[in-house]
Amino acid sequence: MPALESGEETLVGGQAVLEGVMMRAPHSYCVAVRRPDGELVTEKLPVERMSERHKIFKYPVMRGIGTLVQAMVLGGKALKFSASAALDGADEAQKPKHTSGDNTKKELPGWAFAAPLIFSLAFFLFTYKFVPLFLATQLSHIWPVVSGRIPFNLVDGVFRIGILLAILYGISRVKDIHRTFEYHGAEHKVVFNFESGQPVTVAAAQRFTTFHPRCGTSFLFVLFFLAVPVYALIPFDGFLAKFLCRIALLPLLIGLSYELIRFAARRRGSFLAALTAPGLWMQRITTQPPSDDQTAVAIHALEGAMALEKSQGGELVIA
Repeated sequence: MPALESGEETLVGGQAVLEGVMMRAPHSYCVAVRRPDGELVTEKLPVERMSERHKIFKYPVMRGIGTLVQAMVLGGKALKFSASAALDGADEAQKPKHTSGDNTKKELPGWAFAAPLIFSLAFFLFTYKFVPLFLATQLSHIWPVVSGRIPFNLVDGVFRIGILLAILYGISRVKDIHRTFEYHGAEHKVVFNFESGQPVTVAAAQRFTTFHPRCGTSFLFVLFFLAVPVYALIPFDGFLAKFLCRIALLPLLIGLSYELIRFAARRRGSFLAALTAPGLWMQRITTQPPSDDQTAVAIHALEGAMALEKSQGGELVIA
């Protein structure tokens, strides 16, 4: 998740990318990537808060929607940079040292990332909206007790979370994804180190856990959990009507989930914070212990974001 924003606190956040980490401060972000040839490359950009660009995103619920949209945009930029760095580094590593070739940096075209984003949205709606609803509907035909509004949505929620866990576990077995999950763990450790107020070093960061309450994995669990009681309020019985309502209610669920995650991050001993605990358990899949080198990459990204934030007059406050 990107930085949680309010008038009282400012937190850093980020995400893992291909062989690197993106770190975000309120008005800046930095991506640090380790190329195949071992060189560490970075990209730093100033950014505006969504609430500064559009005032509607200053308000509860709406700020969660704005935050997610900006996270997707910045995440896409970070992934594009990391993929381009990987391609450029691979070419440098394979190029004969005695040959002088074209050193122009290769970049993937914008459409190469727009198409996957569109596909990802379609995949999300099909996998986590259509499929669970279809399975719950079929089960209700076989087992009439499931037909009630509350049991139906409970079964729908179980299918939804079960599919998520199966997909996360499956992709975690892929070698390249496993490395990305290690960088994800490095990002969490460095953020924890920063929030502790201690000097951010590799040794200090490695002492922290990889499970962070503001992680996107926790966000997904809360999103799926809140869907159960919200969907139970839908007064429609037809399959198509239910499916369309699930799509229409997605922005509301995103905003509510953001508020709950935000509250849990600030009051970690509260009852609502306890509801987000399963999201932390899921991070046993999506985060892995990083190496010192991976942690150093995450620190480099954080330092780049903080340096750019400072140059713009920003002030980072430990919440």
